[in-house]
Amino acid sequence: MAKEICLKTYTDHRGSLTVIEKEIPYPIKRIFYIYGVDESIRGKHRHKTTRQFLVSIQGSCEIHNKSSKMDEWERFVLDKPSKALLLEPQDWHYMNNFSKDCILQVFASTEFDPDDYIYEPY
Repeated sequence: MAKEICLKTYTDHRGSLTVIEKEIPYPIKRIFYIYGVDESIRGKHRHKTTRQFLVSIQGSCEIHNKSSKMDEWERFVLDKPSKALLLEPQDWHYMNNFSKDCILQVFASTEFDPDDYIYEPY
């Protein structure tokens, strides 16, 4: 099941600094970011093994998630860089409602492997 995580943020008159230190529970093998998204829906899959840690470092987007252990969909809004979402392999998810300035950064537990993707929803 997906888990929302609040990241430590330090703010003073100079601005803010958000730290990701021990929140990612796996070695990072791949980092990518999604930006410049139009009205499209992204994602629409789950994984066999990959875990993902998502942070909207700018702007906002929604992540909709359903796990094999759930009857209902979950909706998460990533709208500040101090908010993150941990997705497990069984989390079938899609992303939408990207603001024009959204940059969604993803820290993945595996390198890209097309055979790791499962597109059929629950």
